Amino acid sequence: MIAVVYSGSRTAFWKLTQNGQVVGHCNTAGINPTFVDSKMLLQILNKKVVLVNNAENIKKIYFFAAGASSPGRKEELSKTLSSFFRYSKVFVEDDLFGAAKAACYDKPGIVGMLGSGSHCAYFDGKKPLMNNFGLGYILGDEGSSNYFGKMLLKDFLSEKLPGDLEAKFIGNYNLDRPQILERIYNKPHANIFLTSFFDFFTQNIEHEYVIKLIDNGFEKYFQTYILPTVEKYGKEDIHFVGKVAAELEDRLIITAAKHQIKIKTIIKEPILNLLKHYTN
Repeated sequence: MIAVVYSGSRTAFWKLTQNGQVVGHCNTAGINPTFVDSKMLLQILNKKVVLVNNAENIKKIYFFAAGASSPGRKEELSKTLSSFFRYSKVFVEDDLFGAAKAACYDKPGIVGMLGSGSHCAYFDGKKPLMNNFGLGYILGDEGSSNYFGKMLLKDFLSEKLPGDLEAKFIGNYNLDRPQILERIYNKPHANIFLTSFFDFFTQNIEHEYVIKLIDNGFEKYFQTYILPTVEKYGKEDIHFVGKVAAELEDRLIITAAKHQIKIKTIIKEPILNLLKHYTN
């Protein structure tokens, strides 16, 4: 049995296969080793019956996780997974590697990630090449769901939201200024809290304010990530991976067209392509 896992900071997607057939699947809380230590990871795993029941049957795990970019974090994550899946060989890479594999398989290309966080890299057919883009939700992540959540909360707290959207926001979330600031500055996992507001954008996608905020966020993303990569490596095939890219596809394509860039593929759930690749 083989397990393929793709994890952002908010959600991890698990698929279990045997003889080319999916025999189990589940979603867990996101497993980002920056925020999730060994104890928390074991608690997450033990909550899922399908993982507990198949722990000794899984022989290989291909695990792609946000935050698993350094050798130390990869080793720590691999060690904890091996303690739970005792008879399995564990392969750990970061989510950017997983996104690149899902989009390009073994061909070169440029891969943009737009999900709970954001990133971009040139994939040479074997691995994403190193760059300085991954600055996280405080210093980076332009165009991601936590970025949009941050902009929405900032405008709400500054009383800059249009009246109709302010009323919808209050009705949907019932949050006031002290509660928001408490969650951001004094509670753990502020990044996950920020991503939780993404549905507000998809629910109000026709509103002029929302369109402007999305377009500004995507423009910052292209200026920061995509255009420097295209300038360095040329106009290779460009792929996007992630929920934000997929659910705001129309706005993303418009932003790309402004820069004479044509997007080849947009993949919402890379786990499906990774499953196909590694089970074959």
